[in-house]
Amino acid sequence: MRSLTVFSKSLILMITTLALASCGFHLRSDKTLPSNTDYLYVQATSQNAPLVRALENRMKVYQIKGGPEAARGQEETTITLRLQPESLDRRLLSVFATGQVAEYELIYAVRYTVLFPNGEELKTSFEVLREYQDDPDQVLAKSRELNLVLSEMRLEAADRIIRLLSSQYAGL
Repeated sequence: MRSLTVFSKSLILMITTLALASCGFHLRSDKTLPSNTDYLYVQATSQNAPLVRALENRMKVYQIKGGPEAARGQEETTITLRLQPESLDRRLLSVFATGQVAEYELIYAVRYTVLFPNGEELKTSFEVLREYQDDPDQVLAKSRELNLVLSEMRLEAADRIIRLLSSQYAGL
């Protein structure tokens, strides 16, 4: 009876492990770029753009080698990421009784092209959305809050780009 319980627990553990492995699950600390690549070359119109800085910051966190300069002699293992200029829009969500804007939806749009080592090129875009409440009585505090929200949106966009690089390459 006891051996049956140990066997059933082992069987459940093995089935769970196989199910997780077959669906593509991996821990976040696992390598985020495909195994046959080891360098991410980031091209942008301005290397000091906030999204480029956020992307370089996240590359350090994910331990990805790369930067604004191409790796000479490593073309077969380099992914090239061409960032288009970022855009930020806002859409009116609500107004106060006085007619002043009470709430916006911030829309941070990112467009980029990825050139993989095998020559495949993908053009991709996505948006990061946030709601932002405006208060005309606290202009200084709200401008600081807006800067923090934008910084957070850029970091989220950088994380998303890195995750999408791996998933897009896996689909080729």
